[in-house]
Amino acid sequence: MDDGSWMMIRKTPSKNCHLTSLSLADVLLSTSITPNLLWLLLNGGGTISATGCITQFYFYGVSVVSEFYLLTAMAYDRYLAICSPLHYASIMGFRLCLYLSLCSWGLALIISLFMNFLTFNLQFCGPFVIDHYFCDFTPLLKLSCSDYKAVELTNIILDIPCILLPFCFIIYTYVSIGLAILRISSTEGRHKAFSTCSSHLIVVCMYYGSMIIVYMVPSKAHNFNINKILSLLYTVGTPFSNPIVYSLRNKEIKNALWKYI
Repeated sequence: MDDGSWMMIRKTPSKNCHLTSLSLADVLLSTSITPNLLWLLLNGGGTISATGCITQFYFYGVSVVSEFYLLTAMAYDRYLAICSPLHYASIMGFRLCLYLSLCSWGLALIISLFMNFLTFNLQFCGPFVIDHYFCDFTPLLKLSCSDYKAVELTNIILDIPCILLPFCFIIYTYVSIGLAILRISSTEGRHKAFSTCSSHLIVVCMYYGSMIIVYMVPSKAHNFNINKILSLLYTVGTPFSNPIVYSLRNKEIKNALWKYI
């Protein structure tokens, strides 16, 4: 890829449906977790109904799973923009962008509904105290008095297409992107290419890193307090940082920020 092809892709109008879908996933995650978290902090604890717990767990799952697939789709978008800039506009049109977003949400709705059904079909005998700040998978399993090994195994199996395979695909795209950037002759061209994917790379490292530890490692293999801290990172930290990370790519916002500082 030479500098001329890079300038051509920079002039192509970008499609923002992936970023819009990611914003919706962040809003859904924040509204289902953060208000309850603030209530617990202000009151030193709290209660939640069984229906509220089921609803929170479902919408939490939808937002989390959809974000996995949306970040993967955004990685593919950046792969095309840097590795195949001349074909980017013809491949990544609005129709494909919308299709990838709808598939992400559709898979998230189905997988979350399935896990909701399995989790809340378990027997819960009490005490009905969740050692967490929201209705997460592992704390709910600890409340069950029935054998939940099959449910836990199912969750690990579903984590392969939800977390592991998308993460491997993202690694492949960034290896290809890195090799393509190294072939750019000018320093300015390398900087522009890297800045295109730097914000996405930051979010992927923070989001996938915490999720892999929390959900792909069996619950008995790690400390539950560490689990809470990692959960705080992706339920509060990622939705909070995403607007900041992606907004800093905008030159007008950068200039306004520097003037304010």
